[in-house]
Amino acid sequence: MGKNVVVAGVGMIPFKKPGDSLPYYEMGAQAVRLALRDAGLDFAALGQVYAGYVYGDSTCGQRAVYEVGMSGVPVFNVNNNCSTGSTALFLARQAVESGMVDCALAFGFEQMQAGALKTHWDDRPNTFARFDDMCYQLAGGEGMPLALRYFGGAGEEHMRRYGTKMETFAKVRAKASRHAANNPLALLRKVLSEEDVMQAPTIWPHVLTRLMACPPTCGGAAAVLVSDDFARRHGLRTDVRILAQAMATDTARTFEARSMIDLVGFGMSQSAAKQVYEMAGIGPDDIDVCELHDCFAQNELITYEALGFCPQGGAEKFVEDGDNTYGGKLVTNPSGGLLSKGHPLGATGLAQCYELTHQLRGSAEARQVDGARLALQHNLGLGGAGVVTLYGKGN
Repeated sequence: MGKNVVVAGVGMIPFKKPGDSLPYYEMGAQAVRLALRDAGLDFAALGQVYAGYVYGDSTCGQRAVYEVGMSGVPVFNVNNNCSTGSTALFLARQAVESGMVDCALAFGFEQMQAGALKTHWDDRPNTFARFDDMCYQLAGGEGMPLALRYFGGAGEEHMRRYGTKMETFAKVRAKASRHAANNPLALLRKVLSEEDVMQAPTIWPHVLTRLMACPPTCGGAAAVLVSDDFARRHGLRTDVRILAQAMATDTARTFEARSMIDLVGFGMSQSAAKQVYEMAGIGPDDIDVCELHDCFAQNELITYEALGFCPQGGAEKFVEDGDNTYGGKLVTNPSGGLLSKGHPLGATGLAQCYELTHQLRGSAEARQVDGARLALQHNLGLGGAGVVTLYGKGN
């Protein structure tokens, strides 16, 4: 580890349904303005900018940045599927920690289309070809949208392997809705019961209902990262720091294990989390609050195990005991997570950063986790990249 990295400012705009949002560049620009204002800095202070988005042409990052300022600062465009926002954060953190710059911006945005995720380039090989082939072998689902095949199949495998009930996934979704009711930036704020979730239209019989899947959304979020000495020289706040961060990609096991759970990134998440715990000299039991990648209720449950919050096969008990919410072992997704807040791919990781920064500042209002001192962020992109970030209270 080099220089200490401080989260000096964060910004996020309310997430919207496709067709109900501003253009991508304005969403990104608004998030940047909010983060700079929160940090108390001008655009000219930025030494590097990392812009994350998945669906857009080249240099969309510059298009958004130019709405805020044109100082000549380098702008790097980042695309890593659903972990794009956290990848931008990872690169900005590296730049500051290494001493390359003292102040860097990571921001993400997405102007999404309605409906399930799909590929947009049909004149060249699909990046998911190997994943699709393995998914068809293990779980079937031919003709279903890409994400449903993967995460529905992983949920079905967890049920088969450990006896997990569909109702447990419904409890995860109901928990998300209770948390989101206190988040004015969440797209879906209606409180749902377990019964509401179970009675929603079925997508995968006996495994998945529509309410167990996150909605496609549009939005933007941003974070300003600075070195500790830069913060002190400029009188900036230093109360939230990045203590450790790791990114992992797939290993041969992703395909060799012949497991849907492995295929959807369990190994990447587990590896990145272990690296972070070792860097920081802590364990999963030390975490107070976590924003994790709940693109489906099934993935949230599986991720409890990947991050070490419970033993493998122990996630259902973790949910049944209420250890995933207020009053339990740790609070997961106090923002409402992707399931309620929405999932604009390029913005998601930075929206998680926004939430955890406010949790550690003590400014999360009705969502506040009492006494939160260590916060973990998990962001997953299939294909693949898993990013885990540990934040801690500074001074």
